[in-house]
Amino acid sequence: MTQLKPLLNQLLSVDFPLIQAPMAGSQDHRLAAAVAQAGGLGSIPSAMLTPDALASQLSNYRAMTDRPVNVNFFTHTSPTPDEAIDKAWQTLLSPYDDELGIDRTQTIAGASRLPFNHAMADVLDAFKPEVVSFHFGLPAPDLLARVKSWGALVMSSATTIEEARWLERNGADIVIAQGLEAGGHRGHFLGNDVLDISAQMGTFALLPQIMRAVNVPVVAAGGIADAAGVRAAMSLGAAGVQIGTSFLLCNESNASPAHRAALSSEMATHTCLTNLFTGRPARSIVNRIMREMGAINRHVPLFPLATTAITPLRAAAEAKGSMDFSPLWAGQNTSGCQAISATELTLELAKGFD
Repeated sequence: MTQLKPLLNQLLSVDFPLIQAPMAGSQDHRLAAAVAQAGGLGSIPSAMLTPDALASQLSNYRAMTDRPVNVNFFTHTSPTPDEAIDKAWQTLLSPYDDELGIDRTQTIAGASRLPFNHAMADVLDAFKPEVVSFHFGLPAPDLLARVKSWGALVMSSATTIEEARWLERNGADIVIAQGLEAGGHRGHFLGNDVLDISAQMGTFALLPQIMRAVNVPVVAAGGIADAAGVRAAMSLGAAGVQIGTSFLLCNESNASPAHRAALSSEMATHTCLTNLFTGRPARSIVNRIMREMGAINRHVPLFPLATTAITPLRAAAEAKGSMDFSPLWAGQNTSGCQAISATELTLELAKGFD
């Protein structure tokens, strides 16, 4: 049933219903605070942080601004490592090891990605963030109850209509309609994340269908890069927009030199979903390993275990100035990327709400 739903800025003390998408590995509290100071909702990606690091990020954010903040977590189920699968995957990567002189007896561990847990909730309890968002579904009921006890709004990503309905039934206050154009990891959590890609839609097909399917506010995400895109999403009745890729070149971004170079080049016009870097489909600028191994490869270990094998190759290549083995997360529309302050970019994007 379709009904009028409040805009994000009517639910929070923000000037614009604009969310800076949480981008783990490419940003920290500085980008979030700059967006917040300009009137949007800044986000701190926390799936790769320890509890101490999360506390530091939130303390630093609160020192820079008193504006609302969104803290984002993953809610995947951690898999059990399979030695046979890991060995087979490393065998497939061995020609690259030989090329780059990688010694697998001294493997560099990949960054950990842990699901939301009580240790992280303990940290949040001291800060009581205004918004807590999740990727890959929602946490267990007891954890979700803790988050709601602080008065926080709960958001989560849906890549299908079925997922949006599930999120509403299970306690999400806001659904993020993540179109197929979006950069980074798909938020897919019902069914097989690789096999079900063909069932997922672009943002402007997905958004109105999710809005008709649920009664909670729906935020549009994916392929929105400028004020015109913001205006288009809002004209369809979105409660707000979530934008990530356009912020990657901003002064406050932590995107690597290789990532920045790719975003500024012709490479950025070709992105696709790949599981090579982490084990789950995520949209990246196409590079050498994606072309040669196939963007989706059935031999890749489960998320997030695949990171361990790819990290030494990435480190060795980047040391030589190559982005052949780097995850170059980006959405299909990189036209909004600008090397300016995130505050300035937020104000430019906000013109789409006029």
